[in-house]
Amino acid sequence: MVEKEHLIDLQHICKEYDDTAVLTDINLYIRKKEFVTLLGPSGCGKTTTLRIIGGFEYPTSGTLLFEGKDIGALPPYKRKVNTIFQKYALFPHLNVFDNIAFGQKIAKVPTKEINIRVEKMLELVNLRGYGKRSVDQLSGGQQQRVAIARALVNEPQVLLLDEPLGALDLKLRKDMQLELKRMQQALGITFLYVTHDQEEALTMSDTVVVMSDGRILQIGDPKSVYDEPANAFVADFIGESNIMRGMMLQDELVRFSGANFPCVDAGFGENQPVDVVVRPEDIMIVGNDIGQITGIVQSVLFKGVHYEMMIDTGETIFKVHSTVMQAQGSNVGLSIVPYNIHIMKPMLRPVLPSEGEGEEEEAL
Repeated sequence: MVEKEHLIDLQHICKEYDDTAVLTDINLYIRKKEFVTLLGPSGCGKTTTLRIIGGFEYPTSGTLLFEGKDIGALPPYKRKVNTIFQKYALFPHLNVFDNIAFGQKIAKVPTKEINIRVEKMLELVNLRGYGKRSVDQLSGGQQQRVAIARALVNEPQVLLLDEPLGALDLKLRKDMQLELKRMQQALGITFLYVTHDQEEALTMSDTVVVMSDGRILQIGDPKSVYDEPANAFVADFIGESNIMRGMMLQDELVRFSGANFPCVDAGFGENQPVDVVVRPEDIMIVGNDIGQITGIVQSVLFKGVHYEMMIDTGETIFKVHSTVMQAQGSNVGLSIVPYNIHIMKPMLRPVLPSEGEGEEEEAL
C-alpha cells in the first residue's frame, strides 16, 4: 500500500488562554484524501485544534505546516481550507443557488463557470433542481447540504467540519453520516471532522484521534481504536466497556473478578497491577457449570438488536450483550476467550468508598 502524502502537520502545538492550557503538545499529521475525526468530550480541545488549522485561532507555541510550508501566521482567507460549523450561517435573503455561488462571485469567477460549478455541487449533494428555492423552505438536512456545497464549490484542499450534524435528528444524522463519507470519497479531498459522537467517528473515519484535557490519547483506524484502546479513558469513551482492576500474574495470564484468565498480552511483568477491558459483546453466557466465573442476572433490557444484561459475580457486575435472553434472577456462567481480554497500564482514577478511605485517588 502506497503511503499518502502528508498534507497538514501539527508539531508540538500548544494553546493557552489566560495562562490556562487548552492544548498541550499536540503532534498530528493529516494525509491527503483522508477522513480524520477529532473525537472527545466537550472541552477536550478538539474544536480549538480545528480552529487553529482553519486560521481562526493562533497557537501559543508550535508549528503548523501545510504541504511542508509554515502557515501558522496566515489569515483564514489565505489558507486552502473551508470550514462548516454546526450553525450553517446560510444567507436567508439568497436562494439555494446564490448561497452556493456566493464565494465564487466574490472571487469574480466568470458567470458561466459559476453556473457549471454550482450545478455540479447541487448534484453532488443530491439537491438537483433546488437552486431557486429559498433556504427557509428547506429541511435541516437540506440546509446542511447547501452549507457543504457552498464550501466545496470553492474547491478547498481541506474541508473542516465542526460538529455539523449536531442539530439534526437521529435518523437524519445517520443518513448524513453516509452522505458525508460518500461525498468525501467522490471528491477525493481531505475532511477533518470534529465530534463527541463515537458512532459518527467509527462510521465515517479513516483515522480517529481521541482527545481529552487538551491532549491526544490515541490515534488509529476505527477498528484498532475500538479493539485496542490505549487506556481506560479511551475504552470507556469509545463504545461500552467493562473496565476492571486486575493483576498481571505473568505473560498471557491475568487475574480479575476473583479468577485467572488466559490472555494474549505480554510484557507487563509478573504480579503487576493493570486495567482490564472486556467489551459487553465479547462475554459469552454459558452453563454455570462450565463458565470461568458464575453470576446472577440482575437486570435485562431489550435493546433492539440484542439484550443487555447486568450480571453480578460477587466480585464484579458485568454488562453483557447477547442475542439470547437469560431470565432475571437466573444463575449463569460467563466465559471470555483470551483475545477478547485487553490489558492496559493502569490510570489514576478516584477510589470508590468501598475500596479505600482517606485517599482521593490511587494508581494501580
